[in-house]
Amino acid sequence: MSSSTEKSITNNLTIIGSGPAGLTAALYAARGNLNPLVIEGFPPGGQLTLTTDVENFPGFPDGVMGPDLMIKFREQAERFGAKIITGEVTKVDFNSKKLQLFLDDNTIIDSSSVIISTGASAKMLGLQEESELIGKGVSTCATCDGFFFKDQIVVVVGGGDSAMEEALFLTKFAKKVFIIHRREEFRASQIMLERARSNTKIEFILNSEITQINNPKENKVTDIIIKNNKNGESKSMSTDAVFIAIGHIPNTSLFKDFLNLNENGYILTDEGTKTNIPGVFACGDVQDWEYRQAITAAGSGCMAAIDTERYLSNL
Repeated sequence: MSSSTEKSITNNLTIIGSGPAGLTAALYAARGNLNPLVIEGFPPGGQLTLTTDVENFPGFPDGVMGPDLMIKFREQAERFGAKIITGEVTKVDFNSKKLQLFLDDNTIIDSSSVIISTGASAKMLGLQEESELIGKGVSTCATCDGFFFKDQIVVVVGGGDSAMEEALFLTKFAKKVFIIHRREEFRASQIMLERARSNTKIEFILNSEITQINNPKENKVTDIIIKNNKNGESKSMSTDAVFIAIGHIPNTSLFKDFLNLNENGYILTDEGTKTNIPGVFACGDVQDWEYRQAITAAGSGCMAAIDTERYLSNL
């Protein structure tokens, strides 16, 4: 017996997620008369809403604030008829003939097609200051923010290939890059490790972890407290930025019983953006573990909308 507050929606296309991938998919789907419904999730607009200056998105030569860019994405999608609702998908059922989504307000959506653009969340250190200082010296993306730290001292946290890649990229701008790793052993491939070790701008601080990020002036990172895991001693170190590169977690827990995922939980797609379930497509960081840029997410959102249009026209 269904709840008295339960309500049902039936539609052609439902898009889960409202970052660059989801809203680009919504724009193209709306222009294709697919009447897409976007469930925006949290945070609305995806990770870009947590970013300050975006200087590498085409069409904005003077840069644009991340939240402002996502407002423009949203307005453009809505202009062509995309409907956007606030809510969280708590469960899906992709076994039935109609694809079903269950929302946190007891809404049940029966959809002929679904585009998943739920993104991936960067793993954090668990320090209180991290969220407060995102965009103010704490970052999870060297490609996005490295340019802002020309001739400055920066820190990269991590021991995998991502950390080595971030550190090497940052040497193009920073005068000094410290890699802080909690162990002596690395997950990074030998070739990436050797590249980092041979770069004169990079210095390693091993068996250590950051316990505090300080920002006494102008809400900007000034220094960190590092604890040595062998002797327990702590010391202060000046730095202008902390780049956290300990991995990402794709937001795919809802779909693990239905979709093919790789060993790290990313959705596997084929022939563009198709998943193993007919009518279900995936785009953006939820299926892209390599590039993770706003522009590539938007491009895959366009692909997903076109793939969905072709699927629906052949039904």
